[in-house]
Amino acid sequence: MSESTKSEGYSDSIKKKLRAIPKVDECLGWIEEHVEAPKAFVKAAVRELLANERDAILSGAGSKIEDLTKKVLVPELKKRVAAKVASNFRTVINATGVIIHTNMGRSLLPPEAMVGLTTVGSRYSNLEFDLTTGKRGSRYSLVEDLLCELTGAEAGLVVNNNAAAVLLVLDTLANGKEVIVSRGQLVEIGGSFRIPEVMKKSGATLVEVGATNRTHLKDYEGAITDETSLLLKVHMSNYRIIGFTSEVPLEDLVSLGRKHKIPVVDDLGSGSLVDLTQFGLEKEPTVQEVIRAGVDVVTFSGDKLLGGPQAGLIVGRKKIIDRIKKNHLNRALRIDKFTLAALEAVFRLYFDEEKKGTIPTLAMMAMPVDVIERRAKRLTRRVKKLLGDHCDMEIVAVESRVGGGAMPEQGLPSRAVSLRPRSMKLSLFENKLREAPVPIIGRIENERMLLDMRTVADDEVVIVAQTLCFIFGVE
Repeated sequence: MSESTKSEGYSDSIKKKLRAIPKVDECLGWIEEHVEAPKAFVKAAVRELLANERDAILSGAGSKIEDLTKKVLVPELKKRVAAKVASNFRTVINATGVIIHTNMGRSLLPPEAMVGLTTVGSRYSNLEFDLTTGKRGSRYSLVEDLLCELTGAEAGLVVNNNAAAVLLVLDTLANGKEVIVSRGQLVEIGGSFRIPEVMKKSGATLVEVGATNRTHLKDYEGAITDETSLLLKVHMSNYRIIGFTSEVPLEDLVSLGRKHKIPVVDDLGSGSLVDLTQFGLEKEPTVQEVIRAGVDVVTFSGDKLLGGPQAGLIVGRKKIIDRIKKNHLNRALRIDKFTLAALEAVFRLYFDEEKKGTIPTLAMMAMPVDVIERRAKRLTRRVKKLLGDHCDMEIVAVESRVGGGAMPEQGLPSRAVSLRPRSMKLSLFENKLREAPVPIIGRIENERMLLDMRTVADDEVVIVAQTLCFIFGVE
């Protein structure tokens, strides 16, 4: 259909504007000398721009005819092509103070893990090849010994995340059977992951015991029947019940399971291999402590407090873990060579007391306030005078968060650079930070933008300074 036919019924002014829209080939000729990009991206950018102009004109809000020229359209086309060429998956600067930020990739990997990723990605590997026998091997054997040595478990298995670990355990041990859980532990975490729904998917029947705030050993024992397959304990992750509360000690739950020959499974959620009290945080049971308490199966995440890649770790008694390994669902949930390489590298760091402290998640939790303050001062020294007429700037005391669903009530003392723009609205300033070449994500509190320097790396301070100067148009 021709442009004139499509424009029938519109005013002469609209028809004139429609005829002024340049052709696709004409725009391609304009832009070729200005960009280096795959032709498909350039053509898509041109078509999108022209379609937007056409729609705007037909709605009565279109450009003036003089704006439909090479001089005006080429800069916009260049922006659109650049956006298409740029990777959708980008690095950002996390200035929120949340160490394990679920929406920004969770835990950062140490350099040793990055070396492992590069090595296995660019070369063939022994992923499922046993170098001793020359026959097919198991990918899980590459990290199982290390995992067992670290946790004290008899056997271990790694799947793609902790939700998968819980699903696999329930499907293996409780499909068609009953699982007893305290009512106060029926949590929902990020992404609408709910324990009752996961249990339903596994084919298990949920048996709730106790009240929301108080559950006793007699509640568990009174619910045990011939159909009971598991006693399940679930970490409450990102919420707390305080006040008049009670829950059954893990040792008592294990004793009850032994008495009735019923396995006890503990979903630790984030999970930790170190005592977090050394960072000034509340006591959280470590995986090693839970294994020593006699729990039959423990599940936890690899990319949260552990400080590794996304993974779900399952450890426990060999007889039970062997059953879980044979579940056909395991193939759908298995990890790839990159996760294995990163996980092995992180595991090995845990065996060296000095190197363990270099794991980014642990290092950020352990970072002293004076180190954070020095980092904040570096930033303010670089830009405070330059931004004087545009933005009020000061260093303030704040609290960082561990994140990742761990310890929601606890904060870590930190320092932030507080920014109150004078020449633009705070909402616009936040947008400009987010739309920068390297996006900077902070948090807004009390009508000011806070950049918490606990989670801003040393080599990112210069980038933050340059970005602030660019936003306010100073050098």
